[in-house]
Amino acid sequence: MSDSNPTRNGGQILVEALIRNAVDTIYCVPGESYLPVLDALHDAASIRTIVTRHEGAASNMADAYGKLTGRPGICFVTRGPGATHASNGVHTARQDSTPMILFVGQIESSFKGREAFQEVDYVQMFGGLAKWAVEIDSIERIPEIVSKAFSIALSGRPGPVVVALPEEVLFGSADVADAEAVRVAHAAPDAATLAELQGLLAAATRPLVIVGGTGWDADSTQALKRFVHANHLPVAASFRRQDLFDNRDPHYVGQLGLGTSPKLLDRVKHSDLLLVIGSRLSETVSQGYTLIESPTPKQPMIHVHPDPQELNRVYRSQLPILSSLGAFAHTVAALEPVASDAWKSWTDAARADYLGHSTPPLPHPQLVGVDMGAVVAHLNEVLPDDAVITNGAGNYTVWVHRFYRYRQPATELAPTNGAMGYGLPASIAAKLHAPQKTVVCFAGDGCFMMYPQELATALQYNAPIVVIVVNNGMLATIRMHQEREYPGRVSATDLANPDFIALAQSFGAHAERVERSEDFPAAFQRAQHAGVAALIELRVDPRQITPQARLD
Repeated sequence: MSDSNPTRNGGQILVEALIRNAVDTIYCVPGESYLPVLDALHDAASIRTIVTRHEGAASNMADAYGKLTGRPGICFVTRGPGATHASNGVHTARQDSTPMILFVGQIESSFKGREAFQEVDYVQMFGGLAKWAVEIDSIERIPEIVSKAFSIALSGRPGPVVVALPEEVLFGSADVADAEAVRVAHAAPDAATLAELQGLLAAATRPLVIVGGTGWDADSTQALKRFVHANHLPVAASFRRQDLFDNRDPHYVGQLGLGTSPKLLDRVKHSDLLLVIGSRLSETVSQGYTLIESPTPKQPMIHVHPDPQELNRVYRSQLPILSSLGAFAHTVAALEPVASDAWKSWTDAARADYLGHSTPPLPHPQLVGVDMGAVVAHLNEVLPDDAVITNGAGNYTVWVHRFYRYRQPATELAPTNGAMGYGLPASIAAKLHAPQKTVVCFAGDGCFMMYPQELATALQYNAPIVVIVVNNGMLATIRMHQEREYPGRVSATDLANPDFIALAQSFGAHAERVERSEDFPAAFQRAQHAGVAALIELRVDPRQITPQARLD
């Protein structure tokens, strides 16, 4: 039902719509273009407003919130430069399938077409980037448009929605009926589809499950575990979705992304059935659409996805299944097992390969500085199962994804679109969402410098995260490609860094530098007990470009 309200301005109507859709946090950089919203938030006790120091950080925090909760992360930015800065998070949310809504202040409609101050056509700007971009044309339509924005952000393949808010819509007043909270419908597999799935599984001798996507929660991942255990199936995680299946489980066999085990790649090639649940099998997962070929994979494939527009879009699967991931997991968990021992040796061998690949090797005899393998191995030992690990982009992430063993869902916050700078804002959002959890951010020296000012946000809102800055004095991913394509011709990849310790301390953070692997455990313990945001700078060997490769 809807109910009528007294005359309110557009900002009040909009904030009421957010409250009705259970919004508890927004991330923003304030702007005069949406002052009525800021004023309405003053009286909205159920919504926490987090002010960041850069709009890109605000949109990345909204993406992280969406990943953690399954609810749209809400971001407000001002027009023009505010929106262009925030587009970084919109792109991340789109490629990562994260529910998110970006609200952008807009000029007065009567000024449009004159290139007014900070004027941008947001429908055109975000039309190919967001799942939906819209400009509200009248105050009376605010509840309708906001409801539709929530529905689109959450339905099918989740993603970002952009809503532009003209000044006269926010500052104007009207008596408008509010809309109730959005309810989203979810598909589920039918009996005939399940019977075909069981038939394909029964005929296989080398099956492999690939799990990914968004829309999972603790219950659905447990249902997936029951299905996997009952059928003794091997499970690989798609790129940066390793937290969907406990990496300590004997059925987990590794991740398909950057730094993937060659033995796992070979196992994918020789599988005779791929059961792909939630993953889009993107370029990174499919190794450039060669490991799993598009449009027709060499391996028979069952593809489960919640969006009909995704099924058969890139890959023609033998059995496409339209279903929410939770509904699919719970349904198949209740089925009779197909063959619990038929491929036991296949699964056990894949697990043995994973254990070998994910165990840090001894450091290279010429290594100088900190051994990243030893750092990640220590964190594996001391971090609780629900610790959240965040990162951005760079070669340092290969150590994290290869050697850290994730245990629970919503503990890996990492952008599948490879956005630098994501880790720090995401870690703050994670700590504010769940203050009781340990949150550790990994960032390269180049990655960290994208949003270093967000340490101020962490201190302002009492988010005692631990940031590990991996400093090798260069943009290592680009250097690696550069050395491969143009050996010895270094260009534009060296970095002249600030004093990271002094920088962090200037914000009021705890900070220290580690130059030897054996000094890390004590430094990390001090950082954990600092009571404020902490930064540990690791001085690492610039020649150790990946866990197994050196530049020399």
